[in-house]
Amino acid sequence: MNIQKSSVLYFLILLCILGMVFRRTIYRSVIAGLQILEGKKTIGQRVEEYGQIVKKRLLEEVEKKGISYPPKGMVLIGLKSEKVLEIWISQDQQNYSLLKTYPILKTSGQLGPKLREGDQQVPEGIYRIESLNPNSRFHLSLRLNYPNDYDRQMAQQDGRTSLGGDIMIHGAQVSVGCLAMGDLAAEDLFVLAALTGPENIRVILSPVDFRVRDFDGDFSKMPDWTPQLYQQIKSELEQYQE
Repeated sequence: MNIQKSSVLYFLILLCILGMVFRRTIYRSVIAGLQILEGKKTIGQRVEEYGQIVKKRLLEEVEKKGISYPPKGMVLIGLKSEKVLEIWISQDQQNYSLLKTYPILKTSGQLGPKLREGDQQVPEGIYRIESLNPNSRFHLSLRLNYPNDYDRQMAQQDGRTSLGGDIMIHGAQVSVGCLAMGDLAAEDLFVLAALTGPENIRVILSPVDFRVRDFDGDFSKMPDWTPQLYQQIKSELEQYQE
């Protein structure tokens, strides 16, 4: 191991020792250090690579909303039936404005919640961004915290195990339970998420746009708790209207 790698390794060890005090910051620093050691791009390097391009694409629309760039809060709304992803942004994490709507280029599965590993379903519910992947096989990606607490609670109630995971919003046009947005949209989403901070982002994944219509599918083929979940999603969506 050369001197430079040794120095980085010792620095990572020190960060781990301090991690109990500054857990989130230390975790991100450790991940970035490991990526450097492996010759991969860090989140910061991807932001430097695409940041000005994304800003040029979005700045005018952001300023039209009376919001400074980057926003302080963001909500992503994925509508499975409509095959669109909306970006809502905020200056104060209370009042949100619709910034842009992107087409979802590829999904998989049917309408209805994700229940198990391998069912190829896109989840439905209220999620957060768990992490950003600057070295995704699909250009860039945002990882969701599926399964969330609600998913686990319903699985325990049903007696289900092996819920699956690795659900992403990413580039390219290939999907197995993820939202494939294409590379340009993935750059916008990745840079905005990095600058806004994943902790300041919520994700709502819905079977249909409950703001304009009800779900008219067959509940008999879904778990008995699905109507309750859809009511929760509908209540969340009603907060985001132009």
